[in-house]
Amino acid sequence: QFELVESGGGLVQPGGSLRLSCAASGLTTDDYHLGWFRQSPGKAREGVSCYTAKSGTKWYGDSAKGRFTISRDNAKKVLYLQMNNVRVEDTGVYFCAADRAQFRAMCTGTSSVYSYWGQGTQVTVSS
Repeated sequence: QFELVESGGGLVQPGGSLRLSCAASGLTTDDYHLGWFRQSPGKAREGVSCYTAKSGTKWYGDSAKGRFTISRDNAKKVLYLQMNNVRVEDTGVYFCAADRAQFRAMCTGTSSVYSYWGQGTQVTVSS
């Protein structure tokens, strides 16, 4: 059974760090692009970062560039998002998602193309 399970969210102060994890089961990670998305109150779901299957090419949204790092542990089938120097506007529910790599050469930050989603993990940045 295909499943994505996020963890690692919590309360963090501005300027702090947090590492999110997404454990994937029931899939071969080389067959799927994996992405992180954020849903903030009153805002549309936005792409934060994604990891292209096989090539490992990474994409970052403007808000994540220079602060967040995406990585993947193939052996453990875990996708990570290292969040550094977090800001209040990073607050939201973070979702992990998977997109079949056969449909496009590189991952994308467009949420509508992702077919599989985790349940999300809450990140709150507040002093």
